[in-house]
Amino acid sequence: MTTLPAKLQAVLARIAGAARRYGRDPADVGLLAVSKTWPAAALRELAAAGQRAFGESYVQEGLAKITELRVLGLDWHFIGSLQANKTRSVAEAFDWVHSIDQLRIAQRLAEQRPATLPPLSVCLQVNVSNEASKGGVSPAAVPALAHAVARLPRLRLRGLMAIPAPSDDYMVQRGPFRGLRELSEQLQADGLLLDTLSMGMSHDLEAAIAEGATLVRIGTAIFGERR
Repeated sequence: MTTLPAKLQAVLARIAGAARRYGRDPADVGLLAVSKTWPAAALRELAAAGQRAFGESYVQEGLAKITELRVLGLDWHFIGSLQANKTRSVAEAFDWVHSIDQLRIAQRLAEQRPATLPPLSVCLQVNVSNEASKGGVSPAAVPALAHAVARLPRLRLRGLMAIPAPSDDYMVQRGPFRGLRELSEQLQADGLLLDTLSMGMSHDLEAAIAEGATLVRIGTAIFGERR
């Protein structure tokens, strides 16, 4: 049975190989281990192997792990849909939120982020495939939301996140990622200081890296099928 550290190293090798293939420095592509539904013991094992950033989608589950593993000094990313009644807990405990698609949610996070903590890093979730079943702001609405979020105190707008419709076709995979990159470049040309493209998962990380991903969110390839 392949161990979690061995799976982690295999994913890191995939990331490095894809980066070199497209003329990029592997150090410019970070790995977010999507640890939702997995126990704190599994995260502890990966942390011992060098993984620092973990992604959680469920507030209470994430808070429990943050508390249990606090001594390890890990980076915690909230990547799920965020309801207004859960913003305070996230603002107080997490380092990142990837799923901002409403100004109201960003405003609540800004108001509730403790002044004793660094600004909360946030990404806007973009619905690049126009799927009714998925969250995210439409590409056309991104510039207005981005500029509004960038003006909020206690937040730092870092970039964009997307979960495209799944495809097994590599060239089809690249299309939505290219669109997200071009949208990011447009925002940067408009004066926003963005450094993050959170895109790519276990089945399409190579396509995402080809189009400029700076952070890939990997769950299945590290942990196995979700519990």
